[in-house]
Amino acid sequence: MLACAPTGSGKTAAFLLPILHRLLSKPRGRTRALVIVPTRELAAQILEEFNALSTHTALTGAAVFGGVGMGPQEHAFRAGVDVIVATPGRLLDHMRARYVNFSSLEYLVLDEADRMLDMGFLPDIRRVLRAIPQKRQTLFFSATMPPEIAALTREMLSNPATIQRERQAAPASGITQAVYPVSQELKGALLVHLLKTGQVAQALVFTRTKHRANRVANFLVGAGVKAERIHGNRSQAQRTQALAGFKDGRYPVLVATDIAARGIDVEELGHVVNFDVPQAPDDYVHRVGRTGRAEAVGDAFTFVSPQEENDLRDIEKAINRRLPRVTVPDFDYAAKPEGRLEVPLAQRIAEIRSRKREERARAAVNAARRGAAVRHQGRPQRPATSSAPPSRSPQGQRRSRRG
Repeated sequence: MLACAPTGSGKTAAFLLPILHRLLSKPRGRTRALVIVPTRELAAQILEEFNALSTHTALTGAAVFGGVGMGPQEHAFRAGVDVIVATPGRLLDHMRARYVNFSSLEYLVLDEADRMLDMGFLPDIRRVLRAIPQKRQTLFFSATMPPEIAALTREMLSNPATIQRERQAAPASGITQAVYPVSQELKGALLVHLLKTGQVAQALVFTRTKHRANRVANFLVGAGVKAERIHGNRSQAQRTQALAGFKDGRYPVLVATDIAARGIDVEELGHVVNFDVPQAPDDYVHRVGRTGRAEAVGDAFTFVSPQEENDLRDIEKAINRRLPRVTVPDFDYAAKPEGRLEVPLAQRIAEIRSRKREERARAAVNAARRGAAVRHQGRPQRPATSSAPPSRSPQGQRRSRRG
């Protein structure tokens, strides 16, 4: 089955409910459904929804992803939980062991397939497909259907039924979108202003890079705003804690990279802020789709510097509308920036080169030390000498002269 629908439209329940219904009549003790997803957050989210839907049943499930210990996950495989939700890399780590048994697998779900393709998971998915039963039902879910994904469906699916196939992805109708033109240096100050004046109460803020997410979060904290960050360089415990704190209101702002664009589902999230304009229109659609989910309403604000106007035009062309421009009346657009959120490119290159020189110098010193140690170990050891010459018997002296 091939299903394509916008983010936030309920695809997770669309595949979980029928699978759970089918599994109710099956004997326990064997894993019969495998859901493959691109990110840890999405795996945890789907397991949470599975647990909610299966509350009054005896069905069991487990999430399998990196960044945490493998012991509990191994136990889930050995126990034969009914549903496994996994990221490709950690799944393959377990499949290399003998305790993984997919011989009874009946349902395979590939969720957010377009995102998995973007993240380079296609070779891992092919390895999984070769190791599971050929006789199964495969359900292929994607928020968008670019040509690469369409080709992938032809490779992995056999005469699939198409449930929905949107020609062009666009944000949900309940999302109010607006553009805030502002210089790159004043983006942080504008965000703080919107938060402190109450124009934005809770926001998921997207940046292009992990390092920039760190800098934006630190800038907000320095300005008195409770904020956390989530990206690929954070440990799983840190990511879980940040997301939980954002959901329960401890942190009104969560700064994230696009890793969160597919794996965060927050009820009644009021605002998504594109601190940086995404380079791909699809990324814009998924980012703003974190609000206005399930026919709710929400706001999506995009901060646009003059250097990002071309990317914005590509987005407007893709969604087939011009987004309204907003100027905040009581914000000083001529203010002097309090601090830099982005290190200039030339400075970053110089710092990288300096760091590389230091690493090479340290490596040379370590290599010299190792070489000296090896040479020292290779020298013949001289016997210990004493001040008095060793005494020899006459017989020993004769042997020494003959030898």
